[in-house]
Amino acid sequence: MKLHIITCSTRPGRIGPYVAKWFSEVAVQHGKFEVVPVDLAEFNLPVYDEPEHPIRQQYQHVHTKNWAASVSAADAYVFVTPEYNFGPPPSLLNALNYVYKEWNYKPAGIVSYGGISGGLRSAQILKQTLTTLKIMPMMEAVAIQNVSTLISEHKQFMPSEHHTSSAVTMLNELYKWAQALKTLR
Repeated sequence: MKLHIITCSTRPGRIGPYVAKWFSEVAVQHGKFEVVPVDLAEFNLPVYDEPEHPIRQQYQHVHTKNWAASVSAADAYVFVTPEYNFGPPPSLLNALNYVYKEWNYKPAGIVSYGGISGGLRSAQILKQTLTTLKIMPMMEAVAIQNVSTLISEHKQFMPSEHHTSSAVTMLNELYKWAQALKTLR
């Protein structure tokens, strides 16, 4: 089972890559997935610019074809996402909208981060969008409160024990769902 851990923020100065690196290490130690880090910033997706509806999969642009291949290759996803104005970042919503069938019948976990809310409002809104793409969001999640206080001077995320235990619990559920949903694909 291939797990894509998607860093969702693309802005300069972002801290998402530090959280994603930590989660990737936890997922590798978990041992049930082939872990693939995916950074939305590397795809450089413009605001959706395909002339055809994504359900047709008649992509015209190289950036869309590359993104579609990446999304299609995964059996499960973990979105490492900040909270922007009580919601997911525009980069994530744009990336989700680029393709459709490539997302279908796969599970997703959410690692959210932010201030005092830990990105929970973003995660709740994200779950609604995921279900529209026929993605099964996990109830189990990782919420990281006051994330900026947990980044070391060496730019490493310093998790608490509850972050790690939440990550393992979510990975266990994600693996069960990935196996079950594979039969639908």
